Amino acid sequence: MEKTYLLTQSTSLILVITSSLIFVILGLYNSNKYQGLNNYLTANRNIGVFSLTTSLTASALGAWILFGPASAATWGGIGAVIGYSLGTAFPMFFLIYLGKKIRKELPRGSSLIEFMRKKFGKSLFKLILLLTIFYMFIFLCAEVTAVAVLINYISGTELWVTALIVLISTLVYTLYGGLRASIFTDNIQMIVIGILLLISLIYINIFTGSDFSIDFVKEKNPQLLSLSYVPSYTAGLTFFIAVAATNLFHQGNWQRVYAAKNFETLKKSLVISFFIIVPVVFFMGFTGMVAFSLDPTIRPDLGFFTLLLKEQTKFLSFFVIVLGLALTISTVDTLVNAISSLIVVDGNATFNLDKKKSLNFSKYIILFLSLISFIIASKGFDILYLFLLADLFCCAFVLTVFYSFYNKHINEKTAYVSIFAGLIGGFLMFPAPDFSKSILVGVIFSKELFAPIVSQSLLFLSFIIATFLPFLVLKAKSF
Repeated sequence: MEKTYLLTQSTSLILVITSSLIFVILGLYNSNKYQGLNNYLTANRNIGVFSLTTSLTASALGAWILFGPASAATWGGIGAVIGYSLGTAFPMFFLIYLGKKIRKELPRGSSLIEFMRKKFGKSLFKLILLLTIFYMFIFLCAEVTAVAVLINYISGTELWVTALIVLISTLVYTLYGGLRASIFTDNIQMIVIGILLLISLIYINIFTGSDFSIDFVKEKNPQLLSLSYVPSYTAGLTFFIAVAATNLFHQGNWQRVYAAKNFETLKKSLVISFFIIVPVVFFMGFTGMVAFSLDPTIRPDLGFFTLLLKEQTKFLSFFVIVLGLALTISTVDTLVNAISSLIVVDGNATFNLDKKKSLNFSKYIILFLSLISFIIASKGFDILYLFLLADLFCCAFVLTVFYSFYNKHINEKTAYVSIFAGLIGGFLMFPAPDFSKSILVGVIFSKELFAPIVSQSLLFLSFIIATFLPFLVLKAKSF
C-alpha cells in the first residue's frame, strides 16, 4: 500500500529551495560589509548581547531537537528529558567560568585548541584537534540526516535531494562570510525558530487537550514518571554527561566566547541562552512521552510530528519544514565555520601553512567532509546513535582536558594514558546499534556472566566509565 504524504515533492522542494536561498542571500549580503580574517574567525570580537544570545541558542538547538529528546523520552522517561535538557544547556554555565579564564590567558585567541597547544605538546594537541573535528563532523552528518528524514516524512522527497540543497546553500555563504555571516543568519533563524516553536506549543496544547499533560502520561505509562523507574535515572545521567561533555568541545561555542565584545556581554548571553534552551528541549522530550502514551506503536523519534501533524494539515506541514530548515542551517553553518576556523588557526602548527594558505586548505577540507556527510545523510542512518558515538569520544577527553585548566601538574604522558583508558573502557561497554550487547558484554564474554542490570545499562555504564576512569587514572598518577 502506497503511503500518502502531507505535501507533494514539488511543493516541498519549492519550500526547501526558497527558504535556503533566503538564508544564502541574507548571509552573502551581510558578509559584504564585513571582510577579513578577524571577521571570519571571531566576528572582530565585537558581538553584543542580543546577537550573541540568539547565535548561541540557535547553534545549540539543531534539528536534532525534533527527534532526539522525543526518542529518548519513550524509554528513559522524565529522567531522560531532564537530563537531555540540562545537558544541552549546562555548558553555557561552564563556559562562563572557562570562557573567562581562556579569554584572560589567550586574549587574542579563537579556539580551545590554542589553549591546549600551549598546555600540552604537539602530539596530544593534534589528538584533541582530531577529536574536536571528528565530533563536529558527526554532528554535521546527524543534522543533515535529521532534516532529510523530516522532509522525507512529510513529502517523500528522497534523502539525498534535501541533503544536497541544505549543504550547498549553507556552504555558499558560510565559506564566504565566516563567523560574522553565521551569527547574522543565526539571529534571523532564531527568531523564526522561536515563533514556530511557540505556534507548535499552542497548537499541540489546544488540539490534544487534556492528553498533553503529566496526568495523562501517568495514567497510560506511569513508569515514565515513576521515581522507582531505574532507566529514568540512568538515562537522565547518561544524556546529561554525554551532551554536556560534547558541547564543551564544540568550537562554535568557543568562537562565540571570543566574539563577545566583553566578558559581561558573554556572561549575560550564556545565562539567557541557558534559560531558553532548557524549556525548549524539555518540551520536545515531553511530546515524545505524550505521543508514546497515545500510541505505543509509533516510531519513537517521530513523537513531536505525530502530535503536531495528526490533523494532516498542509499549513502545519509548511511551517514544520521551515522550522526544520532554520534549525538545521543555523547549526550547520556554525559547524562548517567552526571546523574551518580550527584548520585556519592551527594550520601552521599542524600543517606548516600560513593563515592565508590555511584558509584555502580549510575550505577544501570542508568540501570533502561535506561530501561524506552528504553520502551518510543519503543513507538515513539512526540519528541518535550517531550522536552517542561522538559523545563517547568527548566523554573520554573531557575531564582530562578541563581539569588541566586548573592542575598544572598534568603532563602530556599522563593525559594520554588517562584519555586512552577512558576510550578503551567506554568502547568495551558501548552498546551495539540494537543496544542488546557490547564488545565486553555479549561478544568477549557471554551476557549470562553479568547481572541483568549490567546488560540493561550498557549505554549508561559506557559513558560513566569513559568519563570517570580518566579522572581515576589522573588521581592515581598524582600519588
